[in-house]
Amino acid sequence: MPDLHSALLIAVAALVTAALRFIPFIIFVGKRKTPEFITYLGKVLPFAIMGMLVVFCLKNVSVTSYPHGIPEIIGVATVAGLHIWKRNTLLSIIVGTVCYILLVNFIFI
Repeated sequence: MPDLHSALLIAVAALVTAALRFIPFIIFVGKRKTPEFITYLGKVLPFAIMGMLVVFCLKNVSVTSYPHGIPEIIGVATVAGLHIWKRNTLLSIIVGTVCYILLVNFIFI
């Protein structure tokens, strides 16, 4: 039987997540115009978040020791190249991740 405390934590996290997703639809319902600031954030935040994720993922890569960041460079290039070619975010992330995992586990051991 699952622990009651763990079940309550999961339930609260699920409720907060659902509330955060539904609140914008409740606030901006009907013919009410979305504020310019919110529209601006909707345009710039996806790019900012992706940039932060790239920096976060590459921050501990050591170019002075083996494998000198080569698997990471190949993985990032795979994601970028595939996304430019196919314009499919999910496909490029999955293929880039699989490429990186294969490189670090089978090539750059």
